[in-house]
Amino acid sequence: MEKNDLEINNLPNRLTIFRMLMIPVIVLTLYFDKDTPTDLISYRKYLGHIACWIFVVAALTDFLDGHIARKRNIVTVFGSFLDPIADKFLVVASLIMLLALDRVNAIVVIILVLREMYMTSLRLLAMTEDIQVPVSSLGKWKTTAQMVAVPMLMINEKFLGLPLPLIGTVLIYISALLSFLSALLYSLSMIKKLREARAEKKKLKKAHS
Repeated sequence: MEKNDLEINNLPNRLTIFRMLMIPVIVLTLYFDKDTPTDLISYRKYLGHIACWIFVVAALTDFLDGHIARKRNIVTVFGSFLDPIADKFLVVASLIMLLALDRVNAIVVIILVLREMYMTSLRLLAMTEDIQVPVSSLGKWKTTAQMVAVPMLMINEKFLGLPLPLIGTVLIYISALLSFLSALLYSLSMIKKLREARAEKKKLKKAHS
């Protein structure tokens, strides 16, 4: 890392913090969509749309902060820690609220949430063992399907002639399937990398003995 690796006040980190701040706004908006106060009854049909577009903006900041950090070579401890957490919090909180609204199957939510926890643990293990396991294309497709499905399910009605509830449901099931497959491929790849790393260590130990 560069000498500014402990810096917090930079554009990528500000975007990440903004994304974190948007999470409770999305949660509250969807909560009021489920249990709408009397004062908001006339605005209820707009709440899903509001949550959707806030989610889209928050998701875009994920792309922007990473792009800016790479372009300007801004790598900080704070950003490396908070950025992946912000992504997971955004998705998991949204999925839980969609489950509360009965717009997504509970099994799908369990698969997606447990997969995030599992992958986080594997990546921590990879860091501990000092090995790098690239993300598969399945993982990227899973993220794409999920990030498109979630805002569609937030709106949960036809929009511009498109059956968003149906499209969102299909995509979230596809995302769950890709979650399982990509986690399996990552696990197999990591086992292979770990064996290679252990074999290399044994070889070096024999060479120095």
